[in-house]
Amino acid sequence: MRIAVDAMGGDYAPNEIVKGAVQSAQKLKDVEIILVGDEKRVNSELSSIGDCPKNIRVHHASQVVGMDEPATTALRQKIDSSITKSVKLVANGEADAVVSAGHTGATVAACSMFLRSLKGVKRPGIAAAVPTHAGICTIIDVGANIKCKPDHLLQYARMASIVCKYTLKVEEPRVGLLNIGEEDVKGNELVKETFELLSHAPINFVGNVEGRDIFGGKLDVAVCDGFVGNILIKTIEGLSQSILKAFKTEASKTLLTRLGMSLCMPVWEGLWNKNDYTEYGGVLLLGVDGICIISHGSSDSKAIRSAIKETVQLGMHQVNKHIVSELETKASYVASA
Repeated sequence: MRIAVDAMGGDYAPNEIVKGAVQSAQKLKDVEIILVGDEKRVNSELSSIGDCPKNIRVHHASQVVGMDEPATTALRQKIDSSITKSVKLVANGEADAVVSAGHTGATVAACSMFLRSLKGVKRPGIAAAVPTHAGICTIIDVGANIKCKPDHLLQYARMASIVCKYTLKVEEPRVGLLNIGEEDVKGNELVKETFELLSHAPINFVGNVEGRDIFGGKLDVAVCDGFVGNILIKTIEGLSQSILKAFKTEASKTLLTRLGMSLCMPVWEGLWNKNDYTEYGGVLLLGVDGICIISHGSSDSKAIRSAIKETVQLGMHQVNKHIVSELETKASYVASA
């Protein structure tokens, strides 16, 4: 497997990106990692690390898309950016997957522009894994498409179900439609029309769900439009970090609470790791002809290692092949949408 890694994307690029890629290459001998970015800077980072694994190579890109730049404008004006050239490697058949901690909008735009959609897919969607006490809940879409139609949400539900089935080993993923209440009559027109489609789709649809149900163990997939999903995922991230930090602050106030904290350290570390985004690598752009992992902007080497590991697993399980097969086998549902 060949993975193009955007070496210039993210708050700590290229240092942490290169470090994570090298650590992955040392473990994954049968995977080729292509570091895309400023050749001099990337090679300098490789030299500072030491012996470069043979399964790493550098692909030069002279430009970088800044986090504050409009996505489409950046792509038009910076045709030699590390994001664009990473995606083009996949488009040209020189790589099988792309990993980037850079500009999310630019990554989605580049994949939409240069990679074909999978057969039968109308719009790509971003799926994010959220840890709960019952396991993992996959939320889709979390930002790729803020102007969704009911048939887009139908496809998101089906694609996310396939990811859960083959990568998380959930045989019949429970799919819920995010709404302001469980009753069928609630919600805007988009949600009401989507409810009808999902009710007759070849998935394990459990009906409308509320935001709190994501953590209650009632579902494996939560479906929503990209505007709602993006706000939701960022709220979850901020809240989980705030709660953990507040707990740590309170536990450090007195000698007695510090003693209690030390006794509970194994529990604390387990809870922290479960909610640590670096454990999950990034979010997955579903529906494009290639594997695309979009990592957190503040990704360190550990997060990049996790992203590369996740990419390899998606390739091994042939998730895109299963998505195409599923949509072709039951094409009548897509057509009716």
